[in-house]
Amino acid sequence: MSRATSYRSIVGVLPWLTIALLSLPVASGVLGAMAPAFGYLPVLGGDSLTLAPWRQLLEMPGLADMTRLSVVTGLASAAISLGVVVLFLGSFLHTPLYRRVQRWLSPLLAVPHAAAAIGLAFLLAPSGWVARGLSPWATGWQYPADFAFPGDPWGLSLILGLVIKEVPFLLLMSLAALVQCQARERLTVARSLGYRPLTAFFKVVMPGLYPLLRLPIYAVIAFATSTVDVAMILGPTTPNTLAVSVVGWLNDPSLSMRFMASAGAILQMLLTLMALGIWYALERLVASLSRHWCQDGRRQCGERWLGGMALMAIRLVLGLMLAGLAGLTLWSVAAYWPFPEFLPWPPTVQNWQAAADDLIVPVGQSLLVATAATLLSLVLVLGSLEAETLKRRPLRPWAQVILYLPLLVPSVAFLFGLVMMQAQVGIRPGLGAVIVGHAVFVLPYVFLSLAESYRRLDPRWSQQARSLGAGPWRVFLRVRIPLLLAPILTAAAVGFAVSIGQYLPTVLMGAGRVVTVTTEAVSLASGGDRRLTAIFALAQLLLPALGFLLAMFVPRYLFRRRQGLLPRSD
Repeated sequence: MSRATSYRSIVGVLPWLTIALLSLPVASGVLGAMAPAFGYLPVLGGDSLTLAPWRQLLEMPGLADMTRLSVVTGLASAAISLGVVVLFLGSFLHTPLYRRVQRWLSPLLAVPHAAAAIGLAFLLAPSGWVARGLSPWATGWQYPADFAFPGDPWGLSLILGLVIKEVPFLLLMSLAALVQCQARERLTVARSLGYRPLTAFFKVVMPGLYPLLRLPIYAVIAFATSTVDVAMILGPTTPNTLAVSVVGWLNDPSLSMRFMASAGAILQMLLTLMALGIWYALERLVASLSRHWCQDGRRQCGERWLGGMALMAIRLVLGLMLAGLAGLTLWSVAAYWPFPEFLPWPPTVQNWQAAADDLIVPVGQSLLVATAATLLSLVLVLGSLEAETLKRRPLRPWAQVILYLPLLVPSVAFLFGLVMMQAQVGIRPGLGAVIVGHAVFVLPYVFLSLAESYRRLDPRWSQQARSLGAGPWRVFLRVRIPLLLAPILTAAAVGFAVSIGQYLPTVLMGAGRVVTVTTEAVSLASGGDRRLTAIFALAQLLLPALGFLLAMFVPRYLFRRRQGLLPRSD
């Protein structure tokens, strides 16, 4: 077999392995949760189909509040996030502010959900940094106020926590979509006809942009309606959201609760589907109501105040994120910090010294799992994109849906089923299962981060190398990889950050045997030691930051004498 034939054979197999990694765990997980939900689990004595688990679930106190919280917080956070992104893009696209925010996207995405949630909780709590800054001169408080925030029964703190992470994600997804829908060309034509920037964006760009953002928005809704770690930190506790309750039932000492937990997992999937259906109906309603407005010829629509709202919203999102991380840093070095003192004094490193031994195992296992999951995902993604290049055929619609499948199906539903099937087949929980579980979530982000750069690479470089006698392997390793090293490392850093932030796959697939900084940080967040919680949250943040630093400086070092290969700063 020639090298070219072997190369095409290997590359041809990798897309199918990618599809298998994304689809088989999700499909088998949903099926694995379906059978116990109807009473069939022979290992625990369930030998016949029955509706008893559903009756037990429906009799659970607070179930209506759990479902309401899940749907409302998911839809509200997605709507607010999309509104902030659209207003910001419409008002500031191709401006210096837009370029500055664009540079901040990767660092913001590197912040794990749990770390951002813990920082926000420390910021907005009754004894948090905001209350300290306003007390006693503005509030008159000499002691922390008695109110539940975060943890309010309406889920407002949970919505806020979701928004500050969803806005950067949707902005990142918009970057490639704006190029695909030719936003610059559309805006140029509209502005030449006298339309103001925001009105031009709404009328000529959004009709082409939104279809490209539909799947990312659906992924945001699916995550927000079924999140566990963020809801455990910021959500209400009486009752919890449905996803948090399902995890609690799964971990109940009574094994008979597994049947009701399975029913709860399926109910969570149905709730997410209902939320997606509601959003789809709203899409159609907005499209119908705005059709006449898009054609009425009006050149402006409240540009000034809508632009001001966009600027204030994006500053609020960035400010809350950065202030929360600053609060984590202060708590990690605080010895004695009584309310209402604004700063702890004197700072101390003894907290870090005391926690050093407790950090070794979680940090080591986090690095091992994240590195393995990212490498596995990177190999599959590179193979899939290379196969797409060789066939000269873009990604088909059904493959794009599969790419988003782990993000669209609630993780608590299919991971719960995977745990059931894992026990049935006899696969021991541990590092291997956790790595595969992480790769299911890491791979879509790596693909989305790398695909546009890979597809836009000028094919003439490869053609020139082949004309000089280079084989396919040499072209790939000596031409494509060096030219794409910067975006490859950036995609790897994004995947590494996603893996570091995974809570539910680690807890369920590892059965408590794999301890990471994320599992420890979420567990400590419900306790009373803010100093130790802040240390683990910062450790969870520093690991992805290390990945992005490597992605930034490694190409600059390797290509320091080849300026054309360096990533452009703009």
